[in-house]
Amino acid sequence: MLEKMFQLKAHGTTVKTEIVAGITTFLAMAYILAVNPSILGNVMDANGVFVATALASAIATFIMAFLANYPIALSAGLGLNAYFAYTVCLGELKDVQDPFTICLTAVFVEGIIFIVISAFKFREQIINGIPQNLKYGISAGIGLFVAFIGLQGAGIVTNSDATLVNLGDFSSAPVILCFIGLLIIIILSHYNVQGSVLIGIIATWIMGMIAQKTGWYTAGNCFPDFSQGIQLSGIKNTAFHFNFAWAGAHLIQFIAIMFSFLFVDLFDTVGTVVGVADKAGLLDKDGNLPRVGKVFMSDAIGTVAGACLGTSTITSFVESSAGVAAGGRTGLTALTTGILFLVSLVFSPFFLAIPGFATAPALLYVGMLMVSSATRIKFDGDMADSFGAYLAMMMMPLTYSIANGIMFGIMGWVIVKVFSKKAKDVSPVMWVIFVMFCLRVLTLITKFQ
Repeated sequence: MLEKMFQLKAHGTTVKTEIVAGITTFLAMAYILAVNPSILGNVMDANGVFVATALASAIATFIMAFLANYPIALSAGLGLNAYFAYTVCLGELKDVQDPFTICLTAVFVEGIIFIVISAFKFREQIINGIPQNLKYGISAGIGLFVAFIGLQGAGIVTNSDATLVNLGDFSSAPVILCFIGLLIIIILSHYNVQGSVLIGIIATWIMGMIAQKTGWYTAGNCFPDFSQGIQLSGIKNTAFHFNFAWAGAHLIQFIAIMFSFLFVDLFDTVGTVVGVADKAGLLDKDGNLPRVGKVFMSDAIGTVAGACLGTSTITSFVESSAGVAAGGRTGLTALTTGILFLVSLVFSPFFLAIPGFATAPALLYVGMLMVSSATRIKFDGDMADSFGAYLAMMMMPLTYSIANGIMFGIMGWVIVKVFSKKAKDVSPVMWVIFVMFCLRVLTLITKFQ
């Protein structure tokens, strides 16, 4: 049955290889079960987020397995969850009651739009309309933003009224343990140890428990709480918590928030899918991916499911490349990973007990991987390309907003193109995006929220 369903022989693989690959992928990306509740838990029920993340990851990965038959796993995207929690909920909507409901609404609408454009192949056209340099700048900017959040989470970077930011207390347990955890991940990654990120988180967590027992760490509790069982009830605090009334009353602001999720998810998915497929040898002679529409559809449906359950945007994970490296070639790899996400639900007390300084090394490491996109930015060519990428990369961490980085990058690129008499280079897609961000700037100028 598995042979008929996943065409194992045609892809030169076996059931055993695919299962091992699926386990490998899960180990490489399981950190998201700790990181996502840690980030979104600042604005909504952390237990509910954990359950929603596990369920949505399983659903999306199952769809990828059966619909697209690719060894690609999906879960809540880093960067997008940070934008959800810090930029929108704790920033732009800090004075709004239950701002997470607005974000979930935006993610839901984004997912519906993705389903539509995936069905009509608009997604590929959008991607092709964005200049490559700008894509690299956005990716690198997200990496810096994610890393900045990790530095704050561990107390390595702290607030300063004089200089905005300052170096944290290096005598504190979170700071020292975070650096040790990061070194563990880096060294293990150097030796190609599968699951290095998860191992780093667990190792840092264990050291945190030791620090708590010795009295060095007193700011929180690192030990799992089993008094409430496996704690699945939190899903009721996150599932189907939408706020369409606010969205209708603040339409322009809502569109700007939704579009930021939409835009970033585009690049996460396309970049990841192409990268993983290339490593697995799944691209055709022209560099295209067969059944790419089904891949995008899996991602889109996963995002809708995630919003309904109560988590930020679901996207394809680059850690799927770990499973590919272990021999994964078909959807059976993804199926195995999805099953393990379901199994993880019974271990919720463990994941919810992991402190922020234990997940911070994962954020710093993933940030490093994303920042590497900056090496592909061409700063010696067209000035619009250079300027747009630069603005996107710089404004994300410095304004604490992925949305702002995207906005400044695209607007800067279009404006320089026009004034350098190269307006013909601006695609219709870029003009549409430019106009939308102009409307957003107008709301900022007029204070119309």
